[in-house]
Amino acid sequence: MDDKKALRKIMSERRKVAHGVVDPNPALEALEAVLRDLEGPVSFYWPIRTEIDPRPVMETMVGAKSVCLPMTHGYSALTFRPWQPGMAMIEDSFGVAVPDTEETLVPKTLVLPMLAFDDLGQRLGYGAGHYDRTLAMLRTSSPVTAIGFAYEAQRADKVPTEATDQPLNMIVTETQVRRFEV
Repeated sequence: MDDKKALRKIMSERRKVAHGVVDPNPALEALEAVLRDLEGPVSFYWPIRTEIDPRPVMETMVGAKSVCLPMTHGYSALTFRPWQPGMAMIEDSFGVAVPDTEETLVPKTLVLPMLAFDDLGQRLGYGAGHYDRTLAMLRTSSPVTAIGFAYEAQRADKVPTEATDQPLNMIVTETQVRRFEV
């Protein structure tokens, strides 16, 4: 646990340095290309802090696939609300913008933010475990594709893991797309 805490601090700084300096367009183009062949609904995330912003791809996906955003409920699994450009937004229990609707979707593909990743497909988030609980739950009923979206500067040599950590199927950065067997 202390290893994760230390890595979060280091990687938060690395991401902060990359944000605003690294051109996100190659990562956005790669993400859009990957998503074309994957099943929807597709869950994205509304960026906070210095997370790479997936909203340009969200906008291009609308019409081709159902698009949704995750909503937190304390520390339980996420639910997903459909999203359209220009719709009213509210804040969830962690202060992140979510669509102002009661309707929900079950995503088949999820684009996840992160602080760090490694070459084994492991992801380090903020520590609340929302995505790990959600992926574990979704993966019990049907296959889902989990795609980490990040700057290459967020790559760590090794992300410390626990039994509850869920691996990613792919990681998309501005320099490459990594694929993993899950």
